[in-house]
Amino acid sequence: MSDPLAEIVSLLKPVPSIAKLVVAGGTWLVERRELGSPFYCAIVEGHCLLTIGDRSPIRLAAGDFVLVPQIHAFTMSSLQPPPRGTLPQRLETSPGVFRLGDPQAAAEVKAMVGHCAFEANEERLLSSLLPDILHVQNESRLAELVRMIHAETVGLLVARDMILTRLLEVLFIDALRSAGSATASPGLLRGLADSRLAPALRRIHQNPGGEISVEELAEAAAMSRSAFFDRFRREVGVPPMEYVTSWRMALAKDMLLRQEAPLIEIAARIGYASASAFNVAFTRYVGVTPGAFARSY
Repeated sequence: MSDPLAEIVSLLKPVPSIAKLVVAGGTWLVERRELGSPFYCAIVEGHCLLTIGDRSPIRLAAGDFVLVPQIHAFTMSSLQPPPRGTLPQRLETSPGVFRLGDPQAAAEVKAMVGHCAFEANEERLLSSLLPDILHVQNESRLAELVRMIHAETVGLLVARDMILTRLLEVLFIDALRSAGSATASPGLLRGLADSRLAPALRRIHQNPGGEISVEELAEAAAMSRSAFFDRFRREVGVPPMEYVTSWRMALAKDMLLRQEAPLIEIAARIGYASASAFNVAFTRYVGVTPGAFARSY
């Protein structure tokens, strides 16, 4: 049976970037802006505040894990942040280990944080399918995965990049399936948690090159066409055929970049009767022709 969640994470190809162990004491604050990259954090000890963009602060405690697939601005701070304008105190005490706040103050917070990147340039897929933020509590497995990523990052052992890539894929999948789907923003998680929509989503992923229509997907969901359409758009966040198109184009981009098949074969694999029809659809969706896209990367 097709597994849409695993397929999407595999297609996005998370790759390692930065992993740190952060120890903090006293009053402290770290601010980052315009990162545009996935961010994750596991709290090992203590409490702190995480503020993402213009959202309300989230109080994090030991055992909490946070994953933000796309992040452009955030701050982490002590529960009582320092006064505005205070210069940040940050010291790397050993490779991959950073001390925040007054170095003379008792260490009250320990957290493992990291950034990664997606090899696939699929911001459109990310924003339409994955939740804005995942906050999971008391999942020791996630913290252990972050520990392994940190150890592998600073260890500089052979086959490091391969192991980190696999660990990041497992971390993303485990975090996504650990999150409460009922509280997730509209996207793939909400759709897969819906007993009616899940069969339709699996049908799309099982054979993206086949004939797919709203009527057929509604039948797989055992719903009327109109009820299915409304429910899919509400839970997944996009209309059914828009989801189909975005997934087909994501697959096409991946095949173009890997140069694994001629254009006519790629077209057939994702449901287009001819290379010219695929060329028109791809250009309309992506903004450049398939050939130009492949050359640009």
